[in-house]
Amino acid sequence: MLKVGDKLPAGTLQEYIEVEGGGCSIGPNSFDIEKTAAGKKLAIFALPGAFTPTCSAKHVPGYVENAAAFKALGVDEIWCVSVNDAFVMGAWGREQKTAGKVRMMADGSAAYAQATGLTLDLTARGMGLRSNRYSMLVVDGVVKSLNVEGPGKFEVSDAATLLAQAKTILA
Repeated sequence: MLKVGDKLPAGTLQEYIEVEGGGCSIGPNSFDIEKTAAGKKLAIFALPGAFTPTCSAKHVPGYVENAAAFKALGVDEIWCVSVNDAFVMGAWGREQKTAGKVRMMADGSAAYAQATGLTLDLTARGMGLRSNRYSMLVVDGVVKSLNVEGPGKFEVSDAATLLAQAKTILA
């Protein structure tokens, strides 16, 4: 399982791009995690699924509301990672008004969740293998803080907790 001091696992995530430019075409684009994280400070949070109650009402809105505070600390990007396809993540991002604040990164087949070891089996609830709920601060591809939630909890992966950690770590 991923822990503080580890490098992010290799792999790709997809993001639905709304406007063509910067080498990205409109629609789903794949991003190599290692290359995309290189030289950057990232606030990454993961959750079980798009459009689900806690994720939509609390988790994503907290990071959207605190995006400027993260940027002021030197965080280059905020990523929301979920086991959904890029089309769903794009639609959810539009609904949550994440543009320019949070990158909605799709892990469509749960390959990244499995590589981190932070999976959640929701097969009994009809959702299959998902990502556990967590947040982490990553500097140049290395995990500097990691907050993993217990089953059904939302207590340590919120934006305020990661922001407080970022103030200490990036000071």
